[in-house]
Amino acid sequence: MRAVPPPADLPDLSRLERAVVDCRACPRLVAWREQVARDKRRAFADQDYWGRPVPGFGDPAARVLVVGLAPAAHGANRTGRIFTGDRSGDWLYASLHRTGFANQATSVSRDDGLHLTGAWVTAPVRCAPPANKPTPAERDRCRPYLAAEFALLPWRVVIALGGFAWDVVLGHRGWEGRKPRFGHGAEAALPDGRILLGSYHVSQQNTFTGRLTEDMLDAVFVRARELAAA
Repeated sequence: MRAVPPPADLPDLSRLERAVVDCRACPRLVAWREQVARDKRRAFADQDYWGRPVPGFGDPAARVLVVGLAPAAHGANRTGRIFTGDRSGDWLYASLHRTGFANQATSVSRDDGLHLTGAWVTAPVRCAPPANKPTPAERDRCRPYLAAEFALLPWRVVIALGGFAWDVVLGHRGWEGRKPRFGHGAEAALPDGRILLGSYHVSQQNTFTGRLTEDMLDAVFVRARELAAA
């Protein structure tokens, strides 16, 4: 699969963010994200849900990209920031803070003062999908947005959180032939010489069971920093 070129009308990150937030390309995802925003979880009943596609977040000078799967229904779909407002985000940003990429360990809202240095967090799918499972067609409709981020950011290393993200990145970067195998701590040199790192996803299924520990996640970010500086 060849790399997807970025859309010609998205020359900068601010315009890309507006295009992402305004997107209504996938009827099933539009209906679901808006239904969740109306039928709120009881714990967040007094909050205004974002209920729109979620743009990437971080440092425009990022050398490290972090790619997840999609916004969580009551996490980023509520707060409007990727990996924010749920336990997966708690794990991710705490690790980014411990490894020097974030100025604080928590991410709870778009205006909580969080800043990233050297890192950018994003996802292949920008709307919360039912059962956290986007269809291949929905994934493909979002491809230009991730392609634009790849083109606009000066990254050297990309971390794939989970096998879904690993396969998406390989597809975007024009990988041909047998794919390198995903695993926690796996490394692959991409066709353009940049590096792909694998990490188990920061899902509750992985963190609650101990399949992914804080030390394991931190090690991936430390390795990414080393590779980005090389």
